[in-house]
Amino acid sequence: MNSNGIKFALILLLIVAFSGCDKNQEQKNFLEVTKERSLSVSPLIKMSKDSLRNKILGVLVGSAIGDAMGAPTEMWTRDQIKLQYGYVDNLDNMIREPSPEGTWDYNLTAGGTTDDTRWKVLTGDFFIENSSSFFSKEGPDPSDFAEFIIDQYSEEVKGLKQIESFEPAPYEEQMRRIAWLQEWALVAKPFAANDLEGYNDAISKFYGGDMACAGMLYAPSIGILYPGAPDAAYNAAYSLAIFDIGYARDITALTSALVAAALPYDSTPEDILNVLKEIDPKGYFKSRLLGRSSYRIYSDALSIVDEARKTDDTGARLKMAYALLDAKNQDVPFHAGEIHLINLTAIIYSDFDFQKSLEFVINYGRDNDTVAAVTGAILGAYHGYDQLPKNLTQKVLKTNKEKLGIDLEKLADELVAKMISGSN
Repeated sequence: MNSNGIKFALILLLIVAFSGCDKNQEQKNFLEVTKERSLSVSPLIKMSKDSLRNKILGVLVGSAIGDAMGAPTEMWTRDQIKLQYGYVDNLDNMIREPSPEGTWDYNLTAGGTTDDTRWKVLTGDFFIENSSSFFSKEGPDPSDFAEFIIDQYSEEVKGLKQIESFEPAPYEEQMRRIAWLQEWALVAKPFAANDLEGYNDAISKFYGGDMACAGMLYAPSIGILYPGAPDAAYNAAYSLAIFDIGYARDITALTSALVAAALPYDSTPEDILNVLKEIDPKGYFKSRLLGRSSYRIYSDALSIVDEARKTDDTGARLKMAYALLDAKNQDVPFHAGEIHLINLTAIIYSDFDFQKSLEFVINYGRDNDTVAAVTGAILGAYHGYDQLPKNLTQKVLKTNKEKLGIDLEKLADELVAKMISGSN
């Protein structure tokens, strides 16, 4: 064979080789987010429809369980919890008045939820209406998210105007629905209008101007959409974190990434925790002087657990962990860093056990329903719905559907359908 023949044969061999492995190569790289683009084009669903549903429902219900477990004692001290409940390890009725951010009914039945679950549902609804953007090269448009929230708020205001009653109860109920979104709508409106000065003013006053855990309320619903692609989940959540400032935005994005990393069936605790040091597309580690605050918080969680485990007695060990948490936490109830620290400490201390992690969070107190909702979402993704405690899952599903009109199973089905159609 002459030299030209050899060259032709080699070229033909390369063509055959590449055509034969093209599909495998596509599967291998489909979830990899390259440096040249901010988001993966769409996630490759490497599991059956039923398996994907099991994991997604695990996130939704796991988060709702955490929310429901913490709701009766939200913002309580440990002493108050101990006095009223002893040690919380189950769901209980909520003996509390309704509020915009809390429960929307008096003395809600055990398994009922607060704004932590409502935000995950609202974000899921946003994805269902805008699924193609999540799987595009550019990713979800934060202006669309802002418009979606404005529309939700406007509908609630319209609902108030349509009430005709002498009794105050219908007005009070609708006002709770309006007040739940009013702070968010005030930020969303100038953002959607591209009014930089107005947005800057509104975000600086959002819930008093604190670095609130705003995006952490809905970040798990974004992480659901990128199974096994925590970098893509991070970018999507970061883009939609228009209510966060400072390192709260990084923590929101990391929360989404943790859920995404936990979704694959072969995911390990190491895979999940590695997100905290390996996923940094915005370069927070390069920040001068202070570095990456979220990673420093993770380091604090590791130190707390390590120090607490030096105590042999189980009860004393838990008290030690709580005392060390107290020493680290700032006295700001909705501070994103505090939520992040309690969540990570609970998961690591409890070795990724769902029940034990939630018990750790709930009995610690403070904003325990929000922390437990985040913890429940991450561990719900890791374990899947079928591995969560049945006595908790059934009660939460039933109460949310019958008392609050929130059908988490239906939402999971709709998310799965959109994800599968979006990945083809």
